[in-house]
Amino acid sequence: MTDLETLRQKLGAQESWAESRGTWWLDPGSIGVRQAVTAMNEAGARFITITTYQLAGTEGFRLEYHWDLGGKLLGLPFTIAGNAIDSIFDLCEAADWIEREIHEEYSLDFNGRAYEPLLLRQGDESGVNLREEAKPKPAPAAPAQQEVAQ
Repeated sequence: MTDLETLRQKLGAQESWAESRGTWWLDPGSIGVRQAVTAMNEAGARFITITTYQLAGTEGFRLEYHWDLGGKLLGLPFTIAGNAIDSIFDLCEAADWIEREIHEEYSLDFNGRAYEPLLLRQGDESGVNLREEAKPKPAPAAPAQQEVAQ
């Protein structure tokens, strides 16, 4: 069995790893993010970052947790319908900064942690930078002026 196959079984994932553009992706299914991180830590994987996307309409957010295992880039995507997911920074200190950035940029909460004052834009509310509904809408264009014949 390969390291990836052992890890897939430990995560309890039904699907196999799939490679796309240099990253090996695995749908974690119903496993929680903290369980996934515990398995990645036990496998000796190194946490890299979390990439966050706001999905269309009211579909929520996709958080992609990126890891390195023996030179292979691994990705575990989690989709959340609401505004919260469990924090992993107590299991993986390297996640502290990126969780804070995601909180500030998208107004997502990471359960199990307290937040210090905003780092990026002190005094602003969280989520003002990247959430679609918080972005300023462009002003409507002024109507074209018609020339008046004299």
